[in-house]
Amino acid sequence: MSSVIEVAREAEFDKSTLKMDLSTAKGSKFPFIPGTKPSIKNSQLLISTGIPSLDHIIGGGVPIGSLFVIEEDRYGIYAKVMLKYFMAEGVATSQPLLVASKDIKPSHLVSEIPSVITDSISGDQSRHPGEQMKIAWRYQNMKIIDSSPSGGQSFAHFYDLTKPMDKETTDSMDITQWCDDCCPMKDSIFENSGYTNLLKCVHETLKKGQYSIFETPTKRQVMRIAIHSLGSRLWFSDVENNSHQDLLKFLYYLRSLLRYYYAVAVITVPVECFDNSDAVVQRVEHLSDIAIGLESFMGSQKETNPLFKDYHGLLHLKKMLALNTIAPHNPESRDLVFKLRRKKFIIEVLHLPPELGDTAQREQDETAPHGSCGGQSRKTLLDF
Repeated sequence: MSSVIEVAREAEFDKSTLKMDLSTAKGSKFPFIPGTKPSIKNSQLLISTGIPSLDHIIGGGVPIGSLFVIEEDRYGIYAKVMLKYFMAEGVATSQPLLVASKDIKPSHLVSEIPSVITDSISGDQSRHPGEQMKIAWRYQNMKIIDSSPSGGQSFAHFYDLTKPMDKETTDSMDITQWCDDCCPMKDSIFENSGYTNLLKCVHETLKKGQYSIFETPTKRQVMRIAIHSLGSRLWFSDVENNSHQDLLKFLYYLRSLLRYYYAVAVITVPVECFDNSDAVVQRVEHLSDIAIGLESFMGSQKETNPLFKDYHGLLHLKKMLALNTIAPHNPESRDLVFKLRRKKFIIEVLHLPPELGDTAQREQDETAPHGSCGGQSRKTLLDF
């Protein structure tokens, strides 16, 4: 465990390793790694979250060696779905997985991985480029988020949530499962030894699989680390403040560890169960590389609001990526909503509904010419 801490401390001061030595090949070409693509903005190598529209929002994908935090919605439904998409993308691109959870058995999460949609056109049919929107002209040029895989490459896929992935496929994959059912005990680092055990499992798996940036395996791969509901009640110790400190310390160690490996971690955090009197939620966001928050309409007044009738919740951008760049990635819009379909998890920009009803008639009345019966010259609205 001491080696993990030493690596974490060294990584905090060695930001140059984030480039992941992508220029090692001749001609400064990126090494070919299945399921990855180079960023067009910096020297980062990206993998997909499994949700094309989310990839578009965060700048193309998740960089290698980064930590992605998802703040769970009130009931944790949609955050769990997003984690399944992340895992499914790993299976679809033959990338090894490490699945960890205390609330749900990892085997249960693996059995719920959705299957890949093999149709050329998935789910909802997209509009043709020449098709005009059947609403007012001022809404035709509204920007929307492209939810389709970019460039026609096999970087992101679509999945059918109603159909789990074939068991033979998941059994053939390199999937490490971690679950700790032991009672929380104090050790030299954490108040809850579950954090220590999970950190050891992550470190040993990365070392065994030769994912280090300093090693040269015959076949380079990227490890996907999916941790469900980290910091939930099952992770608590006797004192809530100590529980928060354990969570923050674990995220610090894990993020620093990831800097030296070809790996990406996506973690869901149940922020609803935090008191947040010590701003632990904001500190969790600070320790992440990318952080988003999910606000579900389920059980709230927004569920009956006509403005949100076509959506299931709001997506809040808490922290955007700022690796190997001066400024963090800034998406076109931050007013984002999401909706879950059988074959798609879609993130869109929230637009105000078009003005309909008597508005058009009122505009015509205001601009209509005013004249008398005698055929006098037309007067403006300012004439008496």
